[in-house]
Amino acid sequence: TKTVSKCYVQVTGMTCASCVANIERNLRREDGIHSILVALMAGKAEVRYNPAIIHPSTIAELIRELGFGATVMENCDEGDGVLELVVRGMTCASCVHKIESTLMKTNGVLYCSVALATNKAHIKYDPELVGPRDIIQMIKDLGFTTSLVKKDRSASHLDHKQEIRQWRRSFLVSLFFCIPVMGLMIYMMIMDSQLADAHAHHNMSAEEMETLHSSMFLERQLLPGLSVMNFLSFLLCVPVQVFGGWHFYIQAYKAVKHKTANMDVLIVLATSIAFVYSFVILLVAMAEKAKVNPVTFFDTPPMLFVFISLGRWLEHVAKGKTSEALARLISLQATEATIVTLGPDNILLSEEQVDVELVQRGDVVKVTPGGKFPVDGRVIEGHSMVDESLITGEAMPVTKKPGNTVIAGSINQNGSLLISATHVGADTTLSQIVKLVEEAQTSKAPIQKFADKLSGYFVPFIVAVSVVTLFAWIIIGFVDFEIVEKYFLGYNQSISAAEVVIRFAFQASITVLCIACPCSLGLA
Repeated sequence: TKTVSKCYVQVTGMTCASCVANIERNLRREDGIHSILVALMAGKAEVRYNPAIIHPSTIAELIRELGFGATVMENCDEGDGVLELVVRGMTCASCVHKIESTLMKTNGVLYCSVALATNKAHIKYDPELVGPRDIIQMIKDLGFTTSLVKKDRSASHLDHKQEIRQWRRSFLVSLFFCIPVMGLMIYMMIMDSQLADAHAHHNMSAEEMETLHSSMFLERQLLPGLSVMNFLSFLLCVPVQVFGGWHFYIQAYKAVKHKTANMDVLIVLATSIAFVYSFVILLVAMAEKAKVNPVTFFDTPPMLFVFISLGRWLEHVAKGKTSEALARLISLQATEATIVTLGPDNILLSEEQVDVELVQRGDVVKVTPGGKFPVDGRVIEGHSMVDESLITGEAMPVTKKPGNTVIAGSINQNGSLLISATHVGADTTLSQIVKLVEEAQTSKAPIQKFADKLSGYFVPFIVAVSVVTLFAWIIIGFVDFEIVEKYFLGYNQSISAAEVVIRFAFQASITVLCIACPCSLGLA
């Protein structure tokens, strides 16, 4: 008997089905080549050849002469079929051994492992020699019931609806509380500038200035040390911190647990510290019954959360769009196929409905008018028009006669066809397109990788800088108090110098943390 080897050649530069036909036609004529099968989307040719006559590198050379790029693929396990089965009726380890040993003796089964605990069997096979139906039949003959592991065809892992909902909610909550906070801020700014004008025109004494300042509604104190402004800001900030920031906290916790620092960690750090600091300062002021209202940072968290949750929401909406297209593609795949057995002169002997995953290479599949083609194949018998617009974009139906290729997922229109399956399972054009889109989705753009890497260094760097700021100001304050006194607003003699320094240092370092968050890197 002649020995037959199999090799895979990566082919580049194919643009359409006629390229495929061209390669197949020319190579079939060559001496020593038994069969050739070219997959357009995967850019892969599977060649069975006689190693005594022809060598894989020669085959690649032949394809190159036709004007395509071709390289022999080294790892040849590409073409192995993988089968996942649920096996029922196993009672002990000897059942497992029985199934495994029987299958491993079979010609074409490369690997088999059966797990008793999960009732699952994982089998690798050579689709040239054996197919999923043969394997299932063998297991049934041993007295076990078996079925395919149901694949999730709905592409639910591509669904971003839940994330879109969650970020939208997060954004709206933050926005709802952020607008009043911004209103208060702007009002304070306007009032402050009016005060400054008044101060410039009438040379008031500081005491009069104070009375004018505290006569403003927002600066009035509800309790000593607690102004209306700070109280309102606090009330508005709490829900944002809890509801708006909930997802950020979860993400940040996960990141810190794995000893990494991402943008979420920085956001959480900045908002939490700003919030906690402001809250503590208020308590201190109330305890001291301070005359001057302390400077708080309650406006920071809501505004940060608004910007960032808006960004996340938009990102998930965009991802959802691509995924929708993918889910539609996946839904085009047929779920069942009608397999027929042919007698001499192509007489139909029998037909049966099977799952698409069970169609083997070389099976004869019958496609009725209006039916979808379950696999890629060649027409053996029948004439029909086929709508291939989903793959080619060609609006007009294409005539199919014996010898023509058909594409899985396209729709048969008016005649009944018998086709011989050439590409099944994950090798069909449609599966390859889905795989390409999925890969494009999961792979990151180089700039995105770079930004992620940067933010890994960026977060610790910012934290370090703010700590340095804190200590620097404390040192400056104790060395030369006048500098701090000049910048620290509302300094009055009732507080000790040390406390003023520490408060000021804290303010400076928190400001550093907070302004680093909405930086373009983080938002991008």
